[in-house]
Amino acid sequence: MSAQLQLLNADAFNHTIKRLCYELIENHNNFKNTVIIGLQPRGIYLCARICKELFNITGLENIPNGHLDVTFYRDDFRRRDSPLVPNRTQIDFIIEDKNVILVDDVLYTGRTIRAGMDALLAFGRPKKVELMVLIDRRYSRHLPIQPDYVGKVVDTINSDNVKVKWNELDGSDEVLMITENHDKL
Repeated sequence: MSAQLQLLNADAFNHTIKRLCYELIENHNNFKNTVIIGLQPRGIYLCARICKELFNITGLENIPNGHLDVTFYRDDFRRRDSPLVPNRTQIDFIIEDKNVILVDDVLYTGRTIRAGMDALLAFGRPKKVELMVLIDRRYSRHLPIQPDYVGKVVDTINSDNVKVKWNELDGSDEVLMITENHDKL
C-alpha cells in the first residue's frame, strides 16, 4: 500500500516557476550570453515553462533553448534488461563560451545531471554551467552535485518516489510524493 502527499498544487507550481524565472533574471540580466537546455525526458517541460515565463516577464523571445538527450551518456544504460530508446536532442545553437542553464524536473542521485554535463561537451565548452531543478531530493545523492536554482527541497528516503505532473503531458500541474507503507508484520 502507498500514500500520496501533494508537495505542490497548481498554484504553488506556477508560483515556483515564476520565482525561478526572477532568480534567473537577477543573475543573467538580458540573457545575452545565456542558453537554457532541458534534459530529456521530463526536464524539457520545465525548460519550456521557464522560457515562456521569461518571455512573459521580460519580453525577450530569443533566449536560445533546447533539449538534450543523455541516454547513452548514463553510467547505467547497459545494465538494463530492455534496450533503451533515446529521445531527441534539439540544440541548434553554439554553447561554446556561453552560460548554460541545465534544467531537469527532479534531482535525485545526480547521475542524470552528470550524464547531461558529459553530453553537453559534445556541443562545445561552456563558460559556466548552472543547474536548475523543480524538486531537489536531498539525502539521496550518489554524486556531489548541487543545484543553483531550486523550486522546492524535499527530504526523502530511497523508497519514496517524487512525481512531477505536467499539464501538457499529464493533464495537471502538481508534484506528488508517493511513499510506500512498510507495515511491520
